[in-house]
Amino acid sequence: MSTWFEITQSLDGFVAGPDPSLEDPLGKRGEDLHEWAFALASWREPHGRDGGEAGPENDLMQESRSRAGAVVMGRSMFSGGSGPWEDDPRASGWWGDEPPFGVPVFVVTHHEREPLVLGATRFEFVTGGVEEAVERAVAAAGDRDVSIAGGASVGRQALAAGLVDELLIHTAPMLLGGGTRLFDGEVAGLEIAEALAGPRATHVRYRVTR
Repeated sequence: MSTWFEITQSLDGFVAGPDPSLEDPLGKRGEDLHEWAFALASWREPHGRDGGEAGPENDLMQESRSRAGAVVMGRSMFSGGSGPWEDDPRASGWWGDEPPFGVPVFVVTHHEREPLVLGATRFEFVTGGVEEAVERAVAAAGDRDVSIAGGASVGRQALAAGLVDELLIHTAPMLLGGGTRLFDGEVAGLEIAEALAGPRATHVRYRVTR
């Protein structure tokens, strides 16, 4: 079993653009970072969309989906909110009645909440920090791996706590010039395990050597 942190960044190191809001959670041009993924069959199928591209990038995404037995994410990735759940206009998350995960998802939050089941996905809300979330995800994943899906803050916390075995960083060929930076002073030893160049992003898997 291993734990990996996977995220898309711009060439200048941002995972979201300037001025994020509930209407535009990834900020100005932030959604454009993910154009590489939107085109792939392995992204489109679990989001209820037809068609999509095959090829090495599609295989890479499908591998991530297949190996994940549980997912960890932050509150901002789940709903964009930060306060009490009763004040959150997106308290059921961004994905509607059929989220694309199909495995247990552990949401790191400061606010307690009962589990939420939508389709084949069960969301559990963890107030004990990223360490508790990863511990519970490992227990739920069985013989599969744990994906830390974001955002940047949760990934950085997990990396700093020594909970990450791999990073899978997708770098889109664009400059955002500001926004949410992926890394901010973390220290970790890394070595390249795999690299793949695509037309809309470069994908590099790093092993964390501590």
